[in-house]
Amino acid sequence: MNRDKLSNMAKRGMGSIYRRGRIWWIGYWRNGEPFYESSKSERKEDALRLLKLRQGEIVTGRFAGLAPERVTIAELLELVIADYADNDRRSIDDLKLRIEKQVRAYFGDLRAVDLTTGHALKFIQKRKADHITNGTINRELAILRRALNLGAQHDPPLVSRVIHIPRLKENNIRTGFLEEEQYRLLLAELPERLKLLLVIAYHTGVRKGELLRIRVEQIDLRHKQIRLNAGETKNDEGRVLPIYGEMGPLIAGALAARRQEAKRSKEFPSPWLFHDERGLPILSFYKAWSAACARANVPGQLFHDLRRSAVRNMERAGIPRSVAMKISGHKTEAVYRRYAIVSEQDIADAGARLEEASHKRNSSRTTTKTTTVRRREADAKLLSS
Repeated sequence: MNRDKLSNMAKRGMGSIYRRGRIWWIGYWRNGEPFYESSKSERKEDALRLLKLRQGEIVTGRFAGLAPERVTIAELLELVIADYADNDRRSIDDLKLRIEKQVRAYFGDLRAVDLTTGHALKFIQKRKADHITNGTINRELAILRRALNLGAQHDPPLVSRVIHIPRLKENNIRTGFLEEEQYRLLLAELPERLKLLLVIAYHTGVRKGELLRIRVEQIDLRHKQIRLNAGETKNDEGRVLPIYGEMGPLIAGALAARRQEAKRSKEFPSPWLFHDERGLPILSFYKAWSAACARANVPGQLFHDLRRSAVRNMERAGIPRSVAMKISGHKTEAVYRRYAIVSEQDIADAGARLEEASHKRNSSRTTTKTTTVRRREADAKLLSS
């Protein structure tokens, strides 16, 4: 079709379609500006359908130009990284790693307009074939979902539609915890710089990231408290941890050793409770932890298992749930209940108590039966005499 004729038709609000080779194209106007777009199809019906879609978007104000047609998933993923940086999200390093290793590697070259639910399903199949858990796959797909939503919220929009991204059922929740004996064995095997970390985590259930950010100034031995500052916890709310049991002597010993070391070196001591030989906060201790777990005969034990252990111990001690949640930092009771794990020993103890109660009931019935029989025999003797 002649371009001038197309323009005249479009200016009158009609728009039109035409062919370039075997492919149908559409032409339309918005605010006096012409747009020409390929339908990517040899079918005239597809071109007409696309033209009606664009005209509807123009009328409703949802037309964002042709930028969404060119935006790739890789570009949208940059929006997610920027969003994490703007909001000072502490998990930004983990986010970048997930994006580089999986999400960008699989989806990055795709245009957002070409992304379908089918692509997400194939990604799920691939990750499951690699024996990846549903929880990990969900975290990766959540990044993709967030990228699409940020693209749709952009002004002008970078995404014309947000597709459905499946969410898998997570049935891989860990139920591990340390018994007291295992805790003692692990404590003996850990290097000195990590012993106090284990003790505090086992007694309070505090998250690893929150523990590693504790400064010496936050410790109040006189009142037996550790104060976690607002903005430095996962939910950004401050809270107070109790210092009890062996926590007190170990913390006091660590602070005294720090002061002695500072006198010898004539350097200002590190402000961090947990620090390396350079005085910098500890960031990772995976290798030392794994090696100690192997030596203590608790291989595969996660640091997060200490959180479950502390919750269970507080439940056993009869600590009110509201108080225990304040200590461990659980925001909702539903999540807290998931950690209140019953061990095999708990089951055995319950069985022993139930068996004892059963014996008492049986003994009571036997005694009652015997008494009744004797009474009847006595009555019979009286009647016979």
